Amino acid sequence: MEPVRTCLGCRKRDSQSSMVRLVERDGRAVADASGTAPGRGAWVHPTVECVDSSLKRRAFGRALRADGSLDVSGVREGVLALHQSESPHEAP
Repeated sequence: MEPVRTCLGCRKRDSQSSMVRLVERDGRAVADASGTAPGRGAWVHPTVECVDSSLKRRAFGRALRADGSLDVSGVREGVLALHQSESPHEAP
């Protein structure tokens, strides 16, 4: 049975393989490509809606228990780029 995680954006529970994990590194929230980086992780669906919702609610700082302010400026691009590199492109 695959682990189930909760998305920070939509708050729905889903399989770990359908989400992207983020971790705090040097005061920045970054996508964890391997899913095994040390430290607390936060999970989000790799969709614009879920990422934007989590950014609007400032959920990353709370979920990652970051001390002080957390730089989330590259989260949207990082999550979507990581998801695109992992999934094959469909032909139009």
